[in-house]
Amino acid sequence: MKDGINDRTDEYGGSLENRCRFPLEVVEAVVAEIGPERVGIRLSPFGFHFDSPDSNPEALAVYMAKALNSYNILYAHYIEPRDKTPRITVETQESLSSARKAFNGTFLVAGGHTRQSGMDIVGSGGADLVVYGRLFLANPDLPRRFELNAPLNKYVRSTFYTQDPVKGYTDYPFLVDLEDDASEKKPDK
Repeated sequence: MKDGINDRTDEYGGSLENRCRFPLEVVEAVVAEIGPERVGIRLSPFGFHFDSPDSNPEALAVYMAKALNSYNILYAHYIEPRDKTPRITVETQESLSSARKAFNGTFLVAGGHTRQSGMDIVGSGGADLVVYGRLFLANPDLPRRFELNAPLNKYVRSTFYTQDPVKGYTDYPFLVDLEDDASEKKPDK
């Protein structure tokens, strides 16, 4: 979809409409097969993963939001403009607000949100839901921790994509485990 990487000269390249043609054809086919209530899409128009920037990411975000409305899909999940790559987050004035306004369905955002920034963006109408990927990996009980405003486990990025079945995804402690450990260490009175 991005003009920084799409150098096609056929009906899938050049204009914004042409560059968005393929993902919209995929959405149309999946909706026809399983119904719009089971379809969502994740987009990162502002990111430049693998050297794939766009000269006008806001136009791309809005175009896709408007085009997706005609399919009545369950949700559109956008990556925040500050998340440029999985390892690079920057301060920016860029925003998803125009895409949010353009999309009629459930609007999800992701990109390094904290408990507070998630509440702020939902409270301001900037999103319907906030997605917490890395925090959820390290905190399998993240909703409970957010409810209690409890401390969070820190994630270890080096364990995200490993063949080791124990390291990373399954060995982060639950809050109740930490509480049990703390109570075991308290001296009896």
